[in-house]
Amino acid sequence: MNIRSLTRGDGVVIGAAVVLFIASFLDYSSYCPQGIDCSRIDNPNAWDSLGILMSVYLAGVIAAALVIVSRAMPGRKVVGLDLGQFGAALTVFALWTAFWTILDISSAGAGLILGLLATIVLAGAAIAGPLVPFLKAPLLSPAGPAQGLQGGQQPYGAQPGQGYGFPGGQQQAPYGAQPSQGYGYPGAPQQGQPAQADPAQAQAQQAQAQAQQPAQGGAAPAGDFTPFWFAVPVARPLYGEDGSPNPIAELAPGTWYLAVEQRGQSLIAQTQDGRRGVLQDTTGIQRG
Repeated sequence: MNIRSLTRGDGVVIGAAVVLFIASFLDYSSYCPQGIDCSRIDNPNAWDSLGILMSVYLAGVIAAALVIVSRAMPGRKVVGLDLGQFGAALTVFALWTAFWTILDISSAGAGLILGLLATIVLAGAAIAGPLVPFLKAPLLSPAGPAQGLQGGQQPYGAQPGQGYGFPGGQQQAPYGAQPSQGYGYPGAPQQGQPAQADPAQAQAQQAQAQAQQPAQGGAAPAGDFTPFWFAVPVARPLYGEDGSPNPIAELAPGTWYLAVEQRGQSLIAQTQDGRRGVLQDTTGIQRG
């Protein structure tokens, strides 16, 4: 899974799950009779009680895993519920059990107190994550075009040293000409000898070239669509072109995608691995 698809809410969920797992090794009871040296008493932790371990600590960790995995596999369901919804329900169950357990024990230890606090944060982040704008924001800031090039990452569909279709990159040379070399220049690549490229790159270049070439005998029609690069502000599903209700991929913030066609208010987008699908929600996208 692309780490840039994680939101701030997902980061809180992961952090709370880590704290909850650590709390399972701490004493959940601090009972010490008067007049006894309690330094030698080995109080039990959650791993000594299977019921508390499974219903509070491991239930919370499993719930956090389901919430995060739902990002990588959108549309997957468990007993009719989306993975994220099922995980959120499991966090509420862990919180409910921890709350009544700590009321039932007269001398709760650090493990149980810390576990209750962790389940409160875990349940709150799992439920409010998709609703609160602050928690819906990307965990990592999207890298700009210049940052991506400085980091050594070439934009999708570009050759080393080129910026085809990428914001701020070099534009294609005139038809039949090479940079600093005229057509037929000695040693220059001749027409009919294209550079080697992977199939997805070739498709992107062909779509860009066809959109940039004007119609013969005049200018290009006003309704022509020009492919462009874009990034999404938050993770958004990409649906199949056949109209299937299940997403085929998820577009992650911080990554540039190629829009190859427009259908009404939707865009036909192409991912880095060459898959094409319909992006239904185009609000707030950043064009390159």
